[in-house]
Amino acid sequence: MSDSLIVWFAIALALFWSVGAYNRLMRLRSQSILAFATLENFFNQYVSLVKTHFEQADAVHFVPDPDRGDDEFVTAWAGLAAAAEQFNASLKVAHVQPLNGPTMSALKTAYETLHLSWVRLRDLPHDLAGSALPVALQSEWEHVAMQEKAARAEFNRLVASYNEGIEQFPAMWLAWVFGFKPALPL
Repeated sequence: MSDSLIVWFAIALALFWSVGAYNRLMRLRSQSILAFATLENFFNQYVSLVKTHFEQADAVHFVPDPDRGDDEFVTAWAGLAAAAEQFNASLKVAHVQPLNGPTMSALKTAYETLHLSWVRLRDLPHDLAGSALPVALQSEWEHVAMQEKAARAEFNRLVASYNEGIEQFPAMWLAWVFGFKPALPL
């Protein structure tokens, strides 16, 4: 066997390996992006719930009465609405770049703020009429939270697979050449 045949065989082998490795990286990337699209749907439901119920609460309950102690309730609702707006803004940016590290870090912070605002509002003391939150909002939020938790776990699993794929020894060269960067889980 001549030396040139061995060289051409090695080149062909490297080329086919490169195409296969690139396709694997792209498949891992697209699976992560699809998982984020599912998760984004649940995140949008949070924003929708807050907007819908905030408008209803604004029409009925948002006349603060210091004698009744409504200031804390109004402040908590306003905090939740502001957190939902910030979360929505971060979500719009993440929609365009779902695997970008700084973008996902900002989304994670906005997500945590939204949930802290929710817990603050939910845990307000009950008055004589019962909970300050509508029962429908609480049950819808819990339903979305349960589904979102499963979708977030799947997204994080796929992001971990993607990150492992771009960090493996030979594939990391292709990741470097094509600009694949590690993604952050939520």
